[in-house]
Amino acid sequence: MQDNKALVLNYQKDLEATKGLPSDLNKVFKDYCHPQYLWHGVYPFESKTGAEAVIEGFYQPLFQSFDYLQRRQDIFMAGESVSFGGNWVMSMGQFMGMYERDFLGIPSHGKIAFLRYCEFHRIEGGIVAETYCFVDLIGLMNQVGANPLPMQTGAEFIIPGPRTHDGQLFKPQDVAESLKTLKLIEQMASDLGTYRDIDMNPKKLAETWHENMIWYGPSGIGSSMSISGFKRQHQIPFRKSLYSQRKHNGHKSRFAEGHYAAWVGWPSLSLVVSAGGYLGLPKTDAAIDMRVIDVYRREGDKLAENWVFIDTPYTLKQQDLDIFERMRQILRR
Repeated sequence: MQDNKALVLNYQKDLEATKGLPSDLNKVFKDYCHPQYLWHGVYPFESKTGAEAVIEGFYQPLFQSFDYLQRRQDIFMAGESVSFGGNWVMSMGQFMGMYERDFLGIPSHGKIAFLRYCEFHRIEGGIVAETYCFVDLIGLMNQVGANPLPMQTGAEFIIPGPRTHDGQLFKPQDVAESLKTLKLIEQMASDLGTYRDIDMNPKKLAETWHENMIWYGPSGIGSSMSISGFKRQHQIPFRKSLYSQRKHNGHKSRFAEGHYAAWVGWPSLSLVVSAGGYLGLPKTDAAIDMRVIDVYRREGDKLAENWVFIDTPYTLKQQDLDIFERMRQILRR
């Protein structure tokens, strides 16, 4: 795992050093990635095969829009997945730069902007074979005043890293602590699946969550603090609209290291929009898939912080709402 961490750290450093030059990007991908590299991004990027498609489809537009682009990493960890297997390295934080040119039609404002990200890399034979890359595009829309969605229930701000400032696990972690964290997130997930009431008993949540938990949700939902805040600002609206026909599809990667754990689902959930209210939108009766990443920090015997990424543009596209097209209509572009 330490070798895998070193590989990804070097890959990230060399990727940033390219400053988006195509020849340098090609060299980095040739040095670190499999010839048939698989890359999965949020809508509208979707899945791509091969370095050329990933460079042209994601990294060149990103570097072209952000000058002086930096990766501001908050959590970094590795492990063997207990779901679909494989050795994985996870990096989470913010891309930060001067937002000088439009990205996906999101208007630039010539100021510092943040693009929240989380990446899961599957390492095979000493190279990166597959990546799941989530970025919060609605969060970028919010920063420039171009969000096409209704007002969100939670708070909107630049999401911080762990309160304990110990999320970059460059050194090996205690195996027993890792197992304890893994068991806790699996118990929490089992509770959420078993107790399907819209207004879930807070005492049940308190068995796995700290009372003053922080749930860092994606833009469109926002963030909450405390069990009561989480219930009011996310869980109840989510369950009211989406939980009646919920199906869990499993995770492409799920592992823990030390006091941290993470998983990615592609998709995690299959749902039906059976009632109105989720994201402030009406009932559609649409069957949807939801791609989700969760990253957790355990404190003692309970979960204290949870960073959540949802491919909301993809979720909405399945309901015939393309938020990029709606944004263009609002901005008359």
